[in-house]
Amino acid sequence: MFQQFKNIDSAFRFVRGFALVFIISTTAVCLYVVHRYTQVLQKGQGRIYVLAAGKLLPAESADRRESLAVEARDHIKMFHIYFYGLQPDEEVNTRHINAALNLADSTAYQEYKDLQERGYYAQIISGNITEEVLEYDSIRVDVNHPPFYFRYYGKLRMARATSLLTRSLVTEGYLRDLGTSGICDKNPHGFLIEHWKVLDNHDLSLERR
Repeated sequence: MFQQFKNIDSAFRFVRGFALVFIISTTAVCLYVVHRYTQVLQKGQGRIYVLAAGKLLPAESADRRESLAVEARDHIKMFHIYFYGLQPDEEVNTRHINAALNLADSTAYQEYKDLQERGYYAQIISGNITEEVLEYDSIRVDVNHPPFYFRYYGKLRMARATSLLTRSLVTEGYLRDLGTSGICDKNPHGFLIEHWKVLDNHDLSLERR
């Protein structure tokens, strides 16, 4: 009789142990399935589609932090191209300046007014001068501490009928991230240049034409 009770107790412990292992295994499998499903779902949400030439093409979206430095440098580059890209045409210059001022705060506007008061833009038009920003040497941006400090190193070229003047262009400022609410056609990266100032703008070379 005692042997029978012992066998029943052993069988009960076996069944209990088997049930416990089964529950743990089932729970682990369920957690793994949920984890994999979440990963697939997040990956699917990160996929966007672009319509090009009548075809729907898949593209992967990325965390903005991964492209922050690239976007910041492009914002700074385009600001300088707009601000200093001048022609002997008042309408063109106004359009370029307005595009630049959409990317910066009042410090850029003050620089524009100072140049205007000194007759800089009038000289561009009367002297039939074309001013362009050459490819920048470097743009240093610290994206670790907002607002992001930057320093721009580049060159300007002023083309006259008889000469080509190359000038240095070194500026600095801060870049404030306006977030998605600041992104628009006039400011595609959603940044704003603040406390901008010119550090160096001296003549480098003069070539006769």
